[in-house]
Amino acid sequence: MVPHSTGAQLPEPAGARPQAPGRARGRFGEREFADWLAARLGEFLQRPAHGIDPRTPFAEYGLDSVAALSLYGDIEEEFALYLEPTVAWDHPTVEALARHLAQEYAAARPDGAPGPGEV
Repeated sequence: MVPHSTGAQLPEPAGARPQAPGRARGRFGEREFADWLAARLGEFLQRPAHGIDPRTPFAEYGLDSVAALSLYGDIEEEFALYLEPTVAWDHPTVEALARHLAQEYAAARPDGAPGPGEV
């Protein structure tokens, strides 16, 4: 049997991921989510985050279902947001997903309660 790549990536060592936006400042807005998403997509594509167009659909970057589920897991882990696993397909660009995440995050913390890493 010849092994073949599935497109899945091995987990990164601790500290290798971009830090969640606003951890130090306690602020999670659309821009911070967009920056974080661009960094994660850049890692997946092995290119700099500044080269990610926030209006280009994830599918055009080659984001497959395995990578989309990984992104979903990263969002859950980093921001304690529990969304549908199809979130990357429902909001298919960095811009759209960042907007959605900012809205969900604000709705989940209406009283300004601390987010992950802020206690």
